[in-house]
Amino acid sequence: MYQKFQATQIFTGTELLEDQLVLITQKDGSIEGLVGIEDAGENIQSFEGLLTPGLINAHCHLELSHMKAMIPAHTGLQEFVKQIVGLRKVEDAIIQEAISSAEEEMYHNGIVAVGDICNTLDTLAQKQKHQLAYYSFVELYDLDPSRADDKLNAGLKIQEAFEQNCVRASLVPHAPYSVSYNLWKLLSTHFGSHTITMHNQETGDENEFFEKKSGSFLGMYERTKVSLDFFEATGLSSVQSVLPFFKKATRSILVHNSFTSASDIKAVQKHMPNTFWCLCPNANQYIEQTMPPIELLRANNASIVIGTDSYASNWSLNILDEIKTIQKYNPSIPLSEMLSWATLNGASALQMDKTLGSFEKGKKPGLVLIKGADTNGLLSKASTAQRII
Repeated sequence: MYQKFQATQIFTGTELLEDQLVLITQKDGSIEGLVGIEDAGENIQSFEGLLTPGLINAHCHLELSHMKAMIPAHTGLQEFVKQIVGLRKVEDAIIQEAISSAEEEMYHNGIVAVGDICNTLDTLAQKQKHQLAYYSFVELYDLDPSRADDKLNAGLKIQEAFEQNCVRASLVPHAPYSVSYNLWKLLSTHFGSHTITMHNQETGDENEFFEKKSGSFLGMYERTKVSLDFFEATGLSSVQSVLPFFKKATRSILVHNSFTSASDIKAVQKHMPNTFWCLCPNANQYIEQTMPPIELLRANNASIVIGTDSYASNWSLNILDEIKTIQKYNPSIPLSEMLSWATLNGASALQMDKTLGSFEKGKKPGLVLIKGADTNGLLSKASTAQRII
């Protein structure tokens, strides 16, 4: 039993096609192929808008969903991180309800898979339902070199719990500035064939800290009573400073990248060719009122993906809202290119491209209808993404 879909346009995951083609799927959503309308037969479902494979949220913190609207916008990264710590301590029932609600929102907004940062097992109960596909990134951080073994062992237990419930998981560093070299060494031995992600260059102070061991990060460590006696300035940017460890990842996702330079991009591409650069523009606006260097990434042929970050740092968990913000600041980028970031690129980054990301025979990528784009591919505030299957 086949399902047949026609729309004003169809985006396959790689290219945008006009309305003379019909997408045919099995009843369960598995792709059969694209055929001409004259060969499709009867019972075609027709839509006004653009049909695309399901969207991939390459970076989220689902376990922080209960923090929606709790942290004021535009606080700056250091104040934001400080508030996150205090807001984690709430009743488990509140956390679980927020996680369920947030996943439901992502589901209806056309998201089919999520790269999810985890510091706890709070999301496990929801992920066991397998409504969305998840890659759980078990995030480790600590600047005390003496605690590296304990941190690693705690992370391994969380990773094992996810994997026992058929949720793929890997151990990942939080950011260059929050992981001791001892912990980096231990972590890198566990990268293996996994995708590894890391928050990268969200603020200019991060680079200054590594280059000169100066700037506002020193005050942040002082407030948290972290001794930096072991740390020496590298004279390099933050991401280049940790490349000796990070390059051991088979596939990687660098997130935010607001203060990434051309030399950073070239260094990463040289040592880590299977790297994806994740844009979370609404979170960047929410926290630091910045935008990532999208045109610089494009000029260097970087592989780009899109994430929503968390409800602690965003107004919605909606990939289309992220695309709207990208388009607002970069109106010349074709919609089809941004959709490739949000579909096939995202699936590849999460190693899910055998089943998700494009309308190729045998895949089961989901089907999403985008309404409200004009003939030039420009979205409006009223544009929506709606799951069809």
